[in-house]
Amino acid sequence: MKIVRRIGVPPSARGSNSGSTCPDVFELSDGNFAVIGTEATEALEGELPADAARADYERIVIVSRETLIRAKADIPDA
Repeated sequence: MKIVRRIGVPPSARGSNSGSTCPDVFELSDGNFAVIGTEATEALEGELPADAARADYERIVIVSRETLIRAKADIPDA
């Protein structure tokens, strides 16, 4: 699997001081998406609704609202 493209704008266009280390969203060659975000599994796992769960190999990450809003136009409808 490989990263095909960034979804949304680069961190520098969202005000990142370093221009490179910020939340990000990528489309993968298999059609899935990968995100870079702040790891928050321990803090949020107890907040999951009763019908949600996480596998041992999954993590809960926080991606800023601006990152997802700026990515919205690039996310395919199907």
